[in-house]
Amino acid sequence: MSRRIDAHTARTQFGQVMDRAIANKERFVVDRRGEPAVVILSVQDYLENVATAPDWLREAWADAKKRGLDKLTMDEIDAEIDAYRRDKLAARTAAQK
Repeated sequence: MSRRIDAHTARTQFGQVMDRAIANKERFVVDRRGEPAVVILSVQDYLENVATAPDWLREAWADAKKRGLDKLTMDEIDAEIDAYRRDKLAARTAAQK
């Protein structure tokens, strides 16, 4: 569903507009001085309807879904990143010795 909003509203309520675009797959046509200027939509909506995802991204999504990583919380994602960085640093340190 597309909804028209003015640029001032888009600017002052940008976080809410983003949340609605992501959660509800809403699209916002932003008007500047009464003329349509830009469209705001989620990346998922964009990839599904406007552009196709590159092969590497589709493969990454499929792998993440297969491994159950598509439902991680931000804390779990941060923990995964920290573990990867620790492992990489330990391997680099071991190689220098």
